[in-house]
Amino acid sequence: MVVAVEAAAEQVVAQLREDCATLAARLDGVAAAMEEEMRAGLREEGGSKIKMIVSYVDNLPNGSEEGLFYALDLGGTNFRVLRVQLAGKDKRVVKRDSREVSIPPHLMSGSAAELFGFIASAVAKYVADEGVNRALGGKQRELGFTFSFPVRQTSIASGTLIKWTKAFAVDDAVGEDVVAELQMAMEKEGVDMRVAALINDTVGTLAAGSYNDEDTVIGVILGTGSNAAYVEKASDIPKLEGELPKSGKMVINTEWGNFSSSCLPITEYDQALDEESLNPSEQIFEKLISGLYLGEIVRRVLLKIATQCSIFGDVSRTKLTTHFNLRTPDISAMHHDETPDLRIVAEKLSGHLKITNTTLETRKMVVEICDIVTRRSARLAAAGIVGIMRKIGRATPGDNRRTVIAIDGGLFEHYAKFRQCLESTLAELLGEVSKSVSVKLTKDGSGLGAALIAAAHSQYAK
Repeated sequence: MVVAVEAAAEQVVAQLREDCATLAARLDGVAAAMEEEMRAGLREEGGSKIKMIVSYVDNLPNGSEEGLFYALDLGGTNFRVLRVQLAGKDKRVVKRDSREVSIPPHLMSGSAAELFGFIASAVAKYVADEGVNRALGGKQRELGFTFSFPVRQTSIASGTLIKWTKAFAVDDAVGEDVVAELQMAMEKEGVDMRVAALINDTVGTLAAGSYNDEDTVIGVILGTGSNAAYVEKASDIPKLEGELPKSGKMVINTEWGNFSSSCLPITEYDQALDEESLNPSEQIFEKLISGLYLGEIVRRVLLKIATQCSIFGDVSRTKLTTHFNLRTPDISAMHHDETPDLRIVAEKLSGHLKITNTTLETRKMVVEICDIVTRRSARLAAAGIVGIMRKIGRATPGDNRRTVIAIDGGLFEHYAKFRQCLESTLAELLGEVSKSVSVKLTKDGSGLGAALIAAAHSQYAK
């Protein structure tokens, strides 16, 4: 009987292994499909599953910026106001501080005037608390605004809100220019501050990377969600209207989370997760690679095993049917468990899923499931990056230019096996070229990155 039980579980794992397989040929197809979708998205609005949003950021910081700059990071129930003092190439960031403010729940479904008024009053207080600031040298304060909601950007410092996500429902702001709303609210509070740039966190990550290393051409978020931004030749963007920027460059926010292709290794668990999600048939790539979903995919595999055999005991006594009960930090802890009896795996199964009395063999099987799901995620993320590199001509043998990829997000920062797998897959797919490619953890694109873009696009920039 025990042998039959183990065979049923092993069959589920073997099928998962086969369905999640990411051989180099398949990843090559993913990279090619990503490049093709990018080209289609640059040709015309709506031409691709990935939006390829023109950010209007045509100058990235390079470390020479000087002065005092501010950032406002609004992406959830809290927002941050930051102040950064820059002192040029040698000293770089000499001072930075920030303040986090919670948004009262009633303002998240009130009016635009109330929400932006509250934010502006917090900015006013933050500025007032610094007193007379000689670092300004009589110049107007300038701010980078990270706004992590869908906007239709029309210039470096204007963009209309397409829709709210998360817990926000400030209806009269939809269709309005969020920069104009903020600027007006700050003026009412008596704050003389110019919004120099409207960005998202991925563009900010690219900027923070560029500030530290001018060879940074791609910024990637691998955290709860996933996205990528990169530096494109302005002349290679057919949908870009008006005259080309003097720099000849333009940062593109790919919104690659919505990428999908027949090349992607999609399992029955991914299909069910997608069908039951709040956005079915959308964000397919993100659902395969980002931190929000990896733990949930593992839970669904464990539930399938539990319905096929009894190695986890009576399912009704466990919490295996509770969605999102297993989070990515939990699968990371299990995946990295080096105790001889896999004690951490036992603790996580017991604590989160109420699965007790597992055998060592069962716990080893759970670690293997974590490995299969995470390896697929890391290898697909690497293939996406290779697709971007190919698009900008950075993946061809003989090209010895340094290519730096700035990556932020907890999945990349805290999940060591994910990070190692991503880096080794880049080397596998790029071959010789990988010697001139480096991946750098780049933190706080949404805060520091926004202030740095404000500096690069300052009205006082030389």
